[in-house]
Amino acid sequence: MVILCWLALPGQSQDRQQRPVLDAYKTAFITRRLNLTPEEAQRFWPIYNSYNAEMRQANVAYRNGGPVIQWEEARLNIKKKYSVEFLKAISPGKINDFFTAERDFDAFILKEMQRRKAQRRPFPDEQ
Repeated sequence: MVILCWLALPGQSQDRQQRPVLDAYKTAFITRRLNLTPEEAQRFWPIYNSYNAEMRQANVAYRNGGPVIQWEEARLNIKKKYSVEFLKAISPGKINDFFTAERDFDAFILKEMQRRKAQRRPFPDEQ
């Protein structure tokens, strides 16, 4: 519910200001979906942070004109690499749940952005 109240994704120029807040919501979403124990969380989040940094690098390369096929391949290779790393922190079932939760969160964000755009609803910082 908190995500629904906040979900104001501004244009790319303001994205850097909102990124920490969005990351915090994503962290909470994933934690809730994976039902991480404190011990799992302690091992999982440092690995996730490295994973997330590599995924962002792949996304930046794509946004800077990289070919789609290279972007998709890079993302797949990162996921393969980190599925092995995540085994150090969580069970194989939770790894699958993680990738599903990440996909669900991204889909939710996209849907919410489209809904707000369709309603021509201003973002909270524009009100």
